[in-house]
Formats: sequence, structure tokens, C-alpha cells
Amino acid sequence: MTAFLRRHARRAFSHMSLIPRPDGGRPFRGYLASAFLLSALPSACLAAAHPSSPTPTSAPTNATSALVGQRALYDLSLAESGGNTLSATGNMTYVVRDTCSAWSTQQHLDIQSATRNGGAVNMVSDYTTLESKDGRHLVFRTVQKSNDAVLQVVSGEANVDAQGHGIVQYEKPIKKTLKLPDGTLFPMAHTAAILAAAQRGAPNIAPLLFDGTGPDGAQETYITLLGWGPPKDPVTSPALANQPAGRVHVAFFSRTPDSILPDYEIGMRYFANGVSDMLDMDFGDFRMRGTLHSLTLPPRAAHC
Repeated sequence: MTAFLRRHARRAFSHMSLIPRPDGGRPFRGYLASAFLLSALPSACLAAAHPSSPTPTSAPTNATSALVGQRALYDLSLAESGGNTLSATGNMTYVVRDTCSAWSTQQHLDIQSATRNGGAVNMVSDYTTLESKDGRHLVFRTVQKSNDAVLQVVSGEANVDAQGHGIVQYEKPIKKTLKLPDGTLFPMAHTAAILAAAQRGAPNIAPLLFDGTGPDGAQETYITLLGWGPPKDPVTSPALANQPAGRVHVAFFSRTPDSILPDYEIGMRYFANGVSDMLDMDFGDFRMRGTLHSLTLPPRAAHC
């Protein structure tokens, strides 16, 4: 939760003087979408991002069964700034609905910032998905705005067959079809893979992710896992009191030969049911902290 974050963000942020290091990549994506939808953020297997990564293991077909519907509201604040950003505050609403055969997610991100040479900027991102629980189908739509002007719309659908071969059919910003690398996971399955790895004590995994927040297909992720068990820090909601949890760090990389450093990094505490808190989002030029303000967990649908 969740998506975001990576090189595509830099161009839009640099347009607003938030990140002064554009590299011609994608415009601003729902970075938090990628990160959070790690938790909503079941299917395929984990694909190693590089040879030193752990050997991928298959995830059970019902891998997302431990996840729950949720409505989470986060308060965002500036944790550290080393460049153009003078101040930044915001909020994010993250909603997951269990539709029996699929997960429906909605994320609304609103950040207000002030920069040294760009003035006041209001960045808004709306991200919605419908992901089948078998991890083989994803419908996605992302709309990003800056000061009420639409920067980009990304929409389409992606499919993965029983052998793990996938394609993305984009409707916007332009109609095109891209192949997905074998083993690519969609957001909810990606989250389930993280939680499964944490529960079995794996120190790190490196699955490929396609979340539908940008027009360039899949990206590589490298995830570090630490300390799974009863929460060591106080929980921010009574609904999380009895949930095992662990610290998770996710680094996002573009799939280009010269990609050495991550485009974006996020740290968080993940609970076994897929809820996240204690967010630490590193955009390079600045870092933002996310605090869980409120959480509602609806009952599981009886008819499922």
C-alpha cells in the first residue's frame, strides 16, 4: 500500500520541484499503491530479481485467504528533507473489499507540499483495482493530478495463465499490449507472498510486481523481512492487538540494465491480516512518515 515511488514518480515530482533528479521515466504513480497493495497489498511463484536472491517458491492458490477487507486512514507528515521540499503533509485512505472471488481496492492519496522553487503543490492520486483471488486477472485504473490538473491516467487489465505467462492490455495513456515476465505477481498476491515469507522466517524475497500504476509493465522488488511475531511496539488499533507482525522494507527497481539503485523505498510494519502501519516512505529528496489514524475491519461476507 501501494504504489509509490520509483523512477516514474521522479518526473512528476521534479515538475513540481519535489525531486530535482528527473531521468525521463514514468510520471508520478500511486507509489503508495504499490507498497500498500503489497498488503492488499494468490497464485504464481516468486521470481528472483537477481541471482543472489532466495530461490522462488510457489505460493498456494488460496494464498490471499489470510488477508481481510479493511478501511484504513493514514496521516502523512514530512520526516526528513534534504533538498527542495520545505514542507509536506497529507493523508491516504486505503479500502479493501472482499467480493468472494476477487479483491476490490481503492486508494486515495492527497499530499500538500511547499518547495523552494515551485511554490505550493497539491498532489492527488486515485488508484483502483479488481484482482481475482487466484492471482490471474487484474483490472486497474490510476488517475494523478497536480493542482487539479490531470497529469496522467493509466488503465487496462492484465492476465496470467496457468503456466505463469502474462500480458497487460493498456487502454490508457495509449492502447498497447506488453508481456509480463514469468512469475510476475499482482498486488494482493505480492502482499500474500511477503506475509508467507515472513511467517516461514525468510530474511528476504525478490518477486516481480505488476500493479497497474504506470505504463511500463512489471518492476522488480527486493523485500527485507525482520522480526516476525507478537508486536514489539504498541498497536494503533484494537483490531490488531492479537495479530502477529513484522518489519518489512521494500525497494522498487526499474527493469533496465543500468538500474543499480532503487527508484523508491518504503518501510512499514505488516500484520498477518495484511494491515500496515508505521510507514516510512523514502522519495530520495525527502522522506514521509505515515501514521495509522483509524482502521475498520468489516466482517467477512457470510455468503462467500
